Amino acid sequence: MYAVVRTGSKQYRVRVGDIIEVEKLPVEPGQEVTLEDVLLVEKDGAVTVGQPVVPGARVVARVLDQVKGPKLIVFKMKPKTRYRRKTGHRQRYTRLQVEAIEPGAAS
Repeated sequence: MYAVVRTGSKQYRVRVGDIIEVEKLPVEPGQEVTLEDVLLVEKDGAVTVGQPVVPGARVVARVLDQVKGPKLIVFKMKPKTRYRRKTGHRQRYTRLQVEAIEPGAAS
């Protein structure tokens, strides 16, 4: 059984037990999060595609940690004018462990 969920304007294919990193969510480590935007559910070979979401389906996950991604270097330069700017960026993520997939109308 797997599902495709949407969070943070991205889509993730998840199974029970998977660990995924999504864009930062305002929750503390150890709490449960319910992802309601389930776009697709597969259960025992039967695939249910939502229009746009599967009614009643949801994914329950536990927050493991709030982490930072790798550092990215942003370098701007204009030739012949001595203009150079170097900055860095680290995206913040929430690490989730999928605990349950409730298929809703897909069952």
